[in-house]
Amino acid sequence: MEVLAMIPARGGSKGLPDKNILSLAGHPLIAYSIRAALTTPSVTRTIVSTDSPRIAEVALRYGAEVPFMRPDALAQDLSTDWEVFDHALRWLRDQQGYQPDLVVQLRPTSPVRQVTLLEKAIQRMAQEPKADSLRIVTPAPVTPYKMWTLPVGEDGPMQPLLEAPSIKEPYNQPRQILPQVYWQIGTLDVIRPHIILNNHSMSGQTILPLVVPNELAVDIDDLASFERAEASIRSYDCVKFDD
Repeated sequence: MEVLAMIPARGGSKGLPDKNILSLAGHPLIAYSIRAALTTPSVTRTIVSTDSPRIAEVALRYGAEVPFMRPDALAQDLSTDWEVFDHALRWLRDQQGYQPDLVVQLRPTSPVRQVTLLEKAIQRMAQEPKADSLRIVTPAPVTPYKMWTLPVGEDGPMQPLLEAPSIKEPYNQPRQILPQVYWQIGTLDVIRPHIILNNHSMSGQTILPLVVPNELAVDIDDLASFERAEASIRSYDCVKFDD
């Protein structure tokens, strides 16, 4: 089975400048995703998609491939994951004749990641041929059954975001009797390439879950979350470096 791990890492970041190569516990942030891919038994190839020569240099130093530079048009604030992955898969197919069986997305901004979890996700997809993708989820910190939508201008009655078919007025009920809801996090996704190339989607319709504890749900977008990630990496059995 050919498994491509792809790490999307654009150069622009307004909230935390150069965050993808900032030092986290002694190594650039992106290095944690590269190391996770390189040490996962089922991953056969690891590439970084970036528009930044500085990120490319760090990626190469830590053992990833950078077979192309991402076009500037796909490295904007509103560029989507699908655009980035579609470009990468088409480039690899057209320029190198390379077509993986599975694609793993490893976002550098979610560095609190265990190799055993990555391997488990890949094996689960391999064993479920009808699944389009797999996503990591964690129990939601708050229940959406107690959330509301407000009218434009906030000058009319609000409406509950969700209804529970078997529970009257769920927003008035104890949290313990409400349906358990899960929140998708950026730790990793596993996708079948044809879903990206043919369906123009990063998930498809049949999406497998893999549940992890809340402690692994770290997404870096500011200094506070950066510091939280550093503490979590030191506390959990995450990727290790030879040094």
